[in-house]
Order: sequence, then structure tokens, then C-alpha cells
Amino acid sequence: MAFRAGTRNLLTDVAGLRVGNTEHARIRSGVTVVLCDQPAVAAVQVLGGAPGTRETDLLEPHNAVEKVDAIVLSGGSAFGLDSASGVQAFLRERGVGVKVHDLSIPIVPAAILFDLVNGGDKDWGRYPPYRDLGYEAAERASETFAIGSSGAGYGALTAGLKGGLGSASAVLSNGVTVSALVAVNAVGSVTVGDTPHFWAAPFEIGDEFGACGMPASAPADATDVRLKFRSGNSPAANTTIAVIATDAVLTKAGAKRLAMSAHDGFARAIWPAHTPADGDLVFALATGGSGIVPEGDATIELGAAAAAAMARAVARGVFAAEPAAGDFFPAWRSRWRR
Repeated sequence: MAFRAGTRNLLTDVAGLRVGNTEHARIRSGVTVVLCDQPAVAAVQVLGGAPGTRETDLLEPHNAVEKVDAIVLSGGSAFGLDSASGVQAFLRERGVGVKVHDLSIPIVPAAILFDLVNGGDKDWGRYPPYRDLGYEAAERASETFAIGSSGAGYGALTAGLKGGLGSASAVLSNGVTVSALVAVNAVGSVTVGDTPHFWAAPFEIGDEFGACGMPASAPADATDVRLKFRSGNSPAANTTIAVIATDAVLTKAGAKRLAMSAHDGFARAIWPAHTPADGDLVFALATGGSGIVPEGDATIELGAAAAAAMARAVARGVFAAEPAAGDFFPAWRSRWRR
């Protein structure tokens, strides 16, 4: 089965979703917000050993809340969880959320990555800036948004290269769209050994991340386990966090299965993935906008497309990262672009 990218090749190819990014240059961190124009069925799957989350228990299929109003991906480690409060404030001002008597309670799950050790100045005083960054990111939400050194990927790092914010989409044979958004801050590597070739190369559509393909033969160091800060004292300074979205009609259980499938994209694009030092997590959103309920082989195709789109998004995030003064690691385009 061959997939084609959506019009924008972004998460927002799933209609009804908007994405906003904001960054704080001094602290080298940022926030990415996904706003749902209408509440969307949601689920989550955590496979990393060091997650940082907010409002994820309610997403389990056996719990009461079916839909969410937004998803937040943030830098800042545990401090970054405050970004969801800013998004919640933004939505509450607009009357968005679950109605309880005369109150609106926005449902805003969040996940964070660790970017505290990246050269930024984290001396922010009594309170970290993430609540305000979350509000600002929500204000900026749009159908078009930047990838690379943007939003939650602004201060991200991988083993030997800058990380970044990536996104990709795929349109299935039945007309369903599935799309991915990911902040890549992995302890592992996204390239094959010490080469410019991305592990995700077999899934690339066109030249969306350089069209380098796979190496003609595997380099001797292809399967070496290269880790970020291997000789340092920051064993948990990592985590890749993501959103997989579709306009298919799914239950919460179906959305959770979609999140599980999208994790295969991490494993296809990052070596190693899902380690005890990562908090790898995928949120799933199903808007139902297509009106299509996947059945039989269509569910398999949906899962495969989710994994492929996520792998592509990982590579696109690192490929698009921009070099900046004081970088701990080079950007891919600085090291490999000829």
C-alpha cells in the first residue's frame, strides 16, 4: 500500500485541528499546542521509562471523559507541565470545555520533554515561564506552523544532532487522513551510524527530509548504541513526545490502538527508542470528520500509516532544525548538507 502526503504534510491535514508554537530563546525551550475546533476522541500510550504527564489517566478507555479540547507538548521537564494551565486559561476565556453548572472546564492533557541541559539560561526566578508560553502558543494556533527549531522542539537534542519539531501526514486509499506531530529529544540517534542517512528513509515521500535514502551498505557502526550525554551526568535528559491524529471515526479503545501503532514509528526512526531514560509518549486524536469507520483491512492500513507518518515526522523534525550560536550539537543541515 502506497501513501501520499496530505496538502500541507502537517498534523493539520486532519481538518479541525490547529497547531501553535512559541519559543523562549534565553532559556532555549518552547511549547507546542494542538487545539481541537470540536472536542476530539483521545487516548495515550506511554512506552518510555521516564514520562512526565498531566491528565493522562482520564484518557484510558475505561475512564469517563471521552474527548479533549487540546493537547500540549512542552519543553521544561516537570516545570513545563504548567504550560497546560496557560492553554486551559485561553480556552476557558472562550467558553470551551466540559460544562459543569455555569462553568467551562477545558480538558487539556500534556506531556513534557527534558531540555534543561542544552545551554539555555534556566534561572527564571520564582516561577517558570511555561504558563505564559502555553497561552501564547494557543493564541498562535493555525493550520500552518513551523517545524524544526520551533515550539516544543526548540531546545531538543538527540545523540549527536539537534532535535526538533516534526510533522507529516498520509492519505489512505479509503480517503482517511492520518497525521503526526512530534518533538524529537531522544537519547538515541535518528541517523544510521555516523552518516546523513535517516533510519526513517524507507518511508520518505519525495524529498521531505533530504532524499538521502539508505546507505548502499550498512556502515560498521550502524547498530552501535549511540546515546546522548553518554559520558555526562544527565541520564534522563531526553524524551520524544508526539500526537497522532486522524479524521476516522474511532472509539477511545480504537484511538489507543492508533497510539500504539504510532509508537512503531519511533522504533523505525530512532535507535534505540523507548528506553528507561526516555519518557516516550504518543497521544492519539480522532476527530471523526471523515465519517469513515475503519473495519477489517482498513484498520491495519490505518495503523501502518500511523507508524509511517510518525517515522517521517521524526526525520523531518531533525532535518529542519536550524543551527544557532551556542548549540551543544550541530544541526543535521550544518553537518551533512552539501
